[in-house]
Amino acid sequence: MHKAISIPPMDEEFFTVPNKRKIINDPLYGFINFPSSLIYDLIDHPWFQRLRRIRQLGLTFYVYPAANHTRFQHALGAAYLMNTALEVISRKGYPVTEDECDAAIAAILLHDIGHGPFSHALEHSIVETIDHEKLSGLFMQQLNRSTGGALDLSIRIYNDQYSRSFFHQLVSSQLDMDRLDYLNRDSFFTGVTEGAVGYERIIKMLKVVNDQLVVEKKGIYSIEKYLISRRLMYWQVYLHKTVIAAEQMLVKALNRARELAYNGTHVFATPALHGFLYPGPLSDQPLADPDLLLEQFSKLDDTDIFASIKAWTDHPDKVLSLLSEGLLNRKLSGIRIQRTPWNPDQIEHLRRKAITEFGFSPHEAKYLVFSDIITNSTYAENDDQILFFENSGQLITLSEASDIINVPLLSRADSKYYLCYPKWLFANSDTNQAI
Repeated sequence: MHKAISIPPMDEEFFTVPNKRKIINDPLYGFINFPSSLIYDLIDHPWFQRLRRIRQLGLTFYVYPAANHTRFQHALGAAYLMNTALEVISRKGYPVTEDECDAAIAAILLHDIGHGPFSHALEHSIVETIDHEKLSGLFMQQLNRSTGGALDLSIRIYNDQYSRSFFHQLVSSQLDMDRLDYLNRDSFFTGVTEGAVGYERIIKMLKVVNDQLVVEKKGIYSIEKYLISRRLMYWQVYLHKTVIAAEQMLVKALNRARELAYNGTHVFATPALHGFLYPGPLSDQPLADPDLLLEQFSKLDDTDIFASIKAWTDHPDKVLSLLSEGLLNRKLSGIRIQRTPWNPDQIEHLRRKAITEFGFSPHEAKYLVFSDIITNSTYAENDDQILFFENSGQLITLSEASDIINVPLLSRADSKYYLCYPKWLFANSDTNQAI
């Protein structure tokens, strides 16, 4: 039995007041609007408005200064593309009811509502055992209870429990409206033109066969470009080495702050962050009380993290203050990336240097020098494949449709290994040779 959450406005009256049909000016799509007042009511809800304060690309702005766009913008864009795709499908003679349209738009509008500060950068650092998809589902369930079941169908679509599976494919698949929007939006705000995708043509090529989303065969070239763009965006933007260094510093700073808090050392935290940093139900067993989790998580955004980072620059713990000052003033860790795992002796060499020359303990040195793996997989051949419709009525796979895409190669996980270290550990030639 779920108790009511005291976050205004959560009562049903909020959703019954007529909402003016707004026109939104989007830098990618121009003037956009939505077909139902429910969508505007959801947009106006405080939980969705929080996404204005969540950066879409984490700390990518340290590399691409204009990459300050938000999850709010992305969610609106994905919802617009959903509406456009459903109009195309309907015009091609495949019936879509008004209720199904509203439900699918609501599902993709809310698909990222569970993202925490800096999006993927802190995916498992604030609420360690729950990913943003699970949190999005919990938010949708609570909103559904508050609207008297208005999101019943949206939740079924989101969870792939609706008989017409193409609706879920439009929300989450290897060719969904989420990916179409974030590739174009991230390309636009970073200035990385390689990520731009011909979303208009792709959407016009969509078709439904036996309740399954497919692409008309003549759209193959747009799909080839889409897959190549996605691969390039991962290495140029999402997995850019400097972005990785910055985001790992943020993760390490948060982990260090939590360790200090658990050991009884006072660490500043905003009220919204406090419950996730110090021992208690939110940090130890967040799902024990889902209502409490949503109430507190819905108050948390990027400003809480950076306000705390600013305060931590003056903390007496030298690890926490060093990481925090580096983040605040862009004095980022050095990073090296290679195709093979780093030799443990190389890592240990740098840690010993931190211990002997700079006075860190062996445990503290692990916060400063560390290695891990990054992986980019563009297309999953054995997953929910992109299928193409030939004029004969036959469905064929990407491998059969494309002359240039090497599907096994594109499906293979492309892994690289990084080593992070404070740059001042890399100041002399002996360290240079060791790495």
